[in-house]
Amino acid sequence: MAAQAQLNIDTKRESNRVVVAMEGELDMANAPVLQSAIESEELATPEIVVLDLQGLTFLDSTGLRVILTARELCRRRGQEFAVTPGSPQVQRLLSVTGVGEHLRTIPSAGELPA
Repeated sequence: MAAQAQLNIDTKRESNRVVVAMEGELDMANAPVLQSAIESEELATPEIVVLDLQGLTFLDSTGLRVILTARELCRRRGQEFAVTPGSPQVQRLLSVTGVGEHLRTIPSAGELPA
């Protein structure tokens, strides 16, 4: 229960896509919450899945793994996958690890990937 209080996930369906907005910390304790959301039936059918990282205040290597797992799952489903920029700390981790180079980044959840 405490882990869920540290990571809130709001999933919104918008025409041909689903936006998964996160608020809080995506770390080892909270990663299963996002993993469950990613594997849900709600995310199995839209053309595009967007992970909105703007509300994340912290991200660790376990969170990175879940994001990459989500990207791979979308690829297998034939879906596009994108993320929005996160906080400076989140962006720095994506940059330092090189993960950011493998993610399509869009300016905001309201903008469609090109």
